[in-house]
Amino acid sequence: MAIHAPFGRMITAMVTPFNKDGSVDWDGVAKLAQHLVDTGHDAIAVNGTTGEAPTTKSSEKIEIIKVVKSTVGSKIKVISGAGDNETEYSINQAKRTEKAGADGLLVVTPYYNKPPQAGVAAHFRAVAGATDLPLMMYDIPGRCGIEIEPDTIVSLYEHPQIVALKDAKGNVASTSWVIKRCGIPVYSGDDILNLPLLSVGAVGMVSVCGHTVGKELKEMLNAWFSGNAVRALEIHQKLLPVFTGTFRTQGAILTKAALNLMGLPGGHTRLPLVDATQDQIAQLRTDLIAGGVSL
Repeated sequence: MAIHAPFGRMITAMVTPFNKDGSVDWDGVAKLAQHLVDTGHDAIAVNGTTGEAPTTKSSEKIEIIKVVKSTVGSKIKVISGAGDNETEYSINQAKRTEKAGADGLLVVTPYYNKPPQAGVAAHFRAVAGATDLPLMMYDIPGRCGIEIEPDTIVSLYEHPQIVALKDAKGNVASTSWVIKRCGIPVYSGDDILNLPLLSVGAVGMVSVCGHTVGKELKEMLNAWFSGNAVRALEIHQKLLPVFTGTFRTQGAILTKAALNLMGLPGGHTRLPLVDATQDQIAQLRTDLIAGGVSL
């Protein structure tokens, strides 16, 4: 069963670079977007977890969309996070996102509230019905406190605007059954599970490590979909130190540190995140080099 990849295969959830004073580094936003274009991406996801969406204002999110869209033009798609634990806010943010020129929505499970599955489903349907943009659901129970259960995913995929699932559930068996049941295009949301999820039918990835090893991940995707599983596994294993190293602490922290080491504008974090320590940066350097990253 060949499943269409509605946003392409190679997507990275882009960081939002901040200056030391906490303001957005707008030149840095544009440079990072261009970097992702140059490393073979099909789409960029902004205003997500890695983009520190919980600590950016709605007005900043809209400007990020505009700057990235202006940089990449029609070369690749721009998907923007619009999820919140208040449905009305999510609806309004989705509308603002559409107006700003984004090509799609990334909507996370309502967090903290712990709604029942009926509420989860109603939330996604309400946001999906608010715009004409295609919507990717984002299932990450480790952050949200609840999962989007398989029956809920299957039901929601019947909505014409809900076109994909970003899977950071960490349960390959469950995702395998979801794909078999309804054929929803699944994007891996956990870099170390990119290849395992491809093996059960995922169409691509929404990566974090794509900031540092985007070309290699694109090569892995190309190898897999051309039938060269041996080469895909070789690349996966080569990149294991990068996957592990990037998530020794919160992913945005070490991704920004990695970009800074590479001479790219990773910038600083906003509280409650804190910048990587010198010891963390030293370990990260070791991990990146072990994974083949040139510094």
